[in-house]
Amino acid sequence: MDRFPTIRERTVYRIVPRKSTHISNIFHEMRFFMKLQRLLSLVRQAVDDYDLIDDQDHIAVGVSGGKDSLALLYALHELQRFYPKHFTLHAFTVDLGFGIQDFSGIKAFCDGFQVPLTIIPTEIGKIVFETRHESNPCSLCAKMRKGALNLEAKAAGCNKIAYAHHKDDIIETMMLSLMFEGRFYTFPPKTFLDRTELTVIRPLMYVSEADVIGFKNKYNLPVCKNPCPADGHTKREYVKNLTRQLNKDNPGIKERLFHAVTSGNIEGWNSGNIGMAGTSEEVADKTCRSETSVKMQSDQTGAEEQLSESHNCHENDRESKNKKEEF
Repeated sequence: MDRFPTIRERTVYRIVPRKSTHISNIFHEMRFFMKLQRLLSLVRQAVDDYDLIDDQDHIAVGVSGGKDSLALLYALHELQRFYPKHFTLHAFTVDLGFGIQDFSGIKAFCDGFQVPLTIIPTEIGKIVFETRHESNPCSLCAKMRKGALNLEAKAAGCNKIAYAHHKDDIIETMMLSLMFEGRFYTFPPKTFLDRTELTVIRPLMYVSEADVIGFKNKYNLPVCKNPCPADGHTKREYVKNLTRQLNKDNPGIKERLFHAVTSGNIEGWNSGNIGMAGTSEEVADKTCRSETSVKMQSDQTGAEEQLSESHNCHENDRESKNKKEEF
């Protein structure tokens, strides 16, 4: 098969037992399938709660090659198959110009889904690290990278851009804002960019990083190594480790922090049906079974920039540090 198998193809292959199939293998394959079901349930809940996708949207997906952006593209591609609103996808990868990054895995991934991929050549790496010698390279890099992505997305006729920020990113950004700016803020699920008339959406907002890692491991996503010299040396990485320790000492604190965000009257968070959404665990439990039914039927028929700047830069670093985790 010269493309990535669809849900139905994977379902038939993995769940229908053969005579020689051991019962334990059947349960293993069903768990494999439910990983995708859980991801899709959480993504659809976010899309519905905040009206992230409208009919006839042409969505640009920023694909860095890290686990988060690959999982996002995977989820949106599968969502296309059964979501009542029709939308199209176009993947974009910004080449920072380090000259050592291999994009063949990303290209094969997009080809398997029949999603067009545009690789945007830039010299951002040279400008940031050789010309400007930035003390805070992630800030300038993020602005230039997003600027290049926005221009190409607009030229391709896209009206929305999907970023791969997940629940942990939202919590960590809130902690960064509290600790280093003295205010209660994090980026919202949806942001309209006036200058480009593009809308940024974050469909992974209910998905934890643990779920992304588990999904990446189960589906062997072709994660590309991040060549950035600043990878892993940021305040965000410090806050990430701090939040992880807090959650270890006080189990459930991440869910409570996320609840504080959704109910804290932060600009951009007061919309949709968020009051009924509950935690991501509750969302998955409530929607996973119904999502399976829907899917089978469809087979048949400024501040935000500063706070989110280091997410894509360090997506692969987080993946490597959590590589041994099992979910």
